[in-house]
Amino acid sequence: MKPVIQLIATAAATVAFSTSVLAQAPAEAPDALVKRITADVIESVKADKDIQAGNRNKIMDLVNTKILPFVDAEKMTQQAAGRFWRQATPEQQKRLTEEFRTLLVYTYAGALSQIKNETVEFKPMRAEAGATDVEVRSQVNVTRGEPITLNYRLSKGAQGWKIYDVNVLGAWLVETYKSTFTSQINKGGIDGLIKSLADRNAQLASKPLKAPK
Repeated sequence: MKPVIQLIATAAATVAFSTSVLAQAPAEAPDALVKRITADVIESVKADKDIQAGNRNKIMDLVNTKILPFVDAEKMTQQAAGRFWRQATPEQQKRLTEEFRTLLVYTYAGALSQIKNETVEFKPMRAEAGATDVEVRSQVNVTRGEPITLNYRLSKGAQGWKIYDVNVLGAWLVETYKSTFTSQINKGGIDGLIKSLADRNAQLASKPLKAPK
């Protein structure tokens, strides 16, 4: 991903993961949730010089505390795997979700290290009363160039609203990964896909996060 697109993925991620039930008011609307978390993450990055310099520990901590809790990693993995999800054993589903979640963490961490002076503008949300599946639309305003479209799909479950897909420049993240997953499964089955993701995560873990230039 390009740095700006990574930022967008981060903003989305920002909205996507969060473990604190207390941090999310029961009556909070999905668009309000996304706005709040996005602002919190971006402000945290801009206020911390270590994060801006690419401090891995601080960036990973930010991802895990402010982003990860708001993403439905299992639903994302299930949709990306498509029909193959039903063919996987419970243990394979568990391992696949864990590896995909780890990959998302590295993706978001890389995006956070790229944030500079971008701002996010949200569009009015259109959803029927009582809807449990919605789309929150926004755009990232960059210093140079046209604004970048960034939309989120959220579903409401027992633990509240969670993001399960992100659209950057017209491409939905789940659909993008779906083609990759299908290719890997056709080559080596579910275990082959799990190994491919594990190898990729190991590769990313060995590389330092780059600070923005």
